[in-house]
Amino acid sequence: MKTLSFIFLFSLIFSCDSPAQKKEHKSGQEKEFTITKSDAEWKAALTPMQYNVMRRGGTERAFSSPLDKHYESGTYVCAACKTPLYESENKFDSGTGWPSFDRVIEGNVAFEKGGNAYMGIEEHCATCGSHLGHVFNDGPKATTGKRHCINGVALEFVPRK
Repeated sequence: MKTLSFIFLFSLIFSCDSPAQKKEHKSGQEKEFTITKSDAEWKAALTPMQYNVMRRGGTERAFSSPLDKHYESGTYVCAACKTPLYESENKFDSGTGWPSFDRVIEGNVAFEKGGNAYMGIEEHCATCGSHLGHVFNDGPKATTGKRHCINGVALEFVPRK
């Protein structure tokens, strides 16, 4: 019985159909985007951290982005294709260690339900498919109630003129 339990547990953990396997194979390229590049082109265009986050769905370390506490007036754009994603007036300090916004620029961010309720709904750039972060329902109640928790390496800031 112990052996049978061990085999069951082992197969469950290392199953080819595990969420980890699905995550690795899931890329924004399943959908058609205006800007498309090969994997080699994305690797050449992005830093290693940007590539891991934006093309592989990774997450940067909390409190590591200078954009977390950045409050200058302007627009946050996709680091891969420069599509405007978030406005500075919609940014707030969530205390999570990642830049957070209560809303997106409509039409420029795509949403994909992930397999994990804890991780929230995944956000991608609607132009190039790059992974940005996740949206949760624990944002400011006075506005949208949403917290768009975004990896700073997926963003570039363009100051308002």
